[in-house]
Amino acid sequence: MSANIVAFQPAVENYGSRSLTAADVRAQVNLMQDVMQEVMKKDTHYGVIPGTKQPSLYKAGAEKIMSTFRLSADPEVEQVGVDGEVHYRVKVRIMSAGGLFLGAGIGECSSNEEKYAWRAALCDEEWDDTPENRRRIKYSKWQGKVEKKKQIRTNPADVSNTVLKMAKKRGLIDGVLTVTAASDLFTQDIEDLPEDVVAEIVGQQRPPKYAAPTPQDSPERDSALTEARAAAAKGTEHFRAFWGAWPKESRALVTDRMAEFKASAESADVMLEEVSDAAAQ
Repeated sequence: MSANIVAFQPAVENYGSRSLTAADVRAQVNLMQDVMQEVMKKDTHYGVIPGTKQPSLYKAGAEKIMSTFRLSADPEVEQVGVDGEVHYRVKVRIMSAGGLFLGAGIGECSSNEEKYAWRAALCDEEWDDTPENRRRIKYSKWQGKVEKKKQIRTNPADVSNTVLKMAKKRGLIDGVLTVTAASDLFTQDIEDLPEDVVAEIVGQQRPPKYAAPTPQDSPERDSALTEARAAAAKGTEHFRAFWGAWPKESRALVTDRMAEFKASAESADVMLEEVSDAAAQ
């Protein structure tokens, strides 16, 4: 065999066709680690939530693993919402290249989840014109300081497609992790939880002894804010990649506005989904 030709990986060739030997399992683990180190990019295919040990697998990473092992996904959607709630449960069947059923993942998402049930008010006028039973003040804590945010209730129909896509994504990641036995390398869904729940999971409820001061206004800060807002306006995946590649000095100038960037990126995700669906019709 020519030295320029890479031998076909047994981990891929045999996947789903028979019981794996110890050598097959080692090949699979080696292949997974190679893909993670050589192909996957941090903050694009996976990310590490501060305070956790395992990286969290993103949808793009799950798709990369499926491509590696020549897997396909067959989602089955069930609508389980009641009383106006949009709630989907998606079972994602994972199939081998030969059409063999290997396993499945389950994912759910509801319009009653915090991030879909409420959004930031666009302006004070919108807040004032919204009925009291459809608006609220949301308290959050950042660097030891309590912040108040004006939020209004979303229309479940406006987030229906996003909720469906999120349920599918969760089921897909669950299925890929299960079928490829990659749970020792990745976790899932932590990045989808509310910030206060993540903080509780990773044991970050105690505020730092000395909170970092808010950066003072300066031309450099203004420039960094403009750049970060432009990146957030292109969606969550783009912002994650941008933030990971951005110099530490620039990030330090705008870290106090992370909640703003996150809300903007999530709003952009919704608009991008709507544009994509409209183009597909």
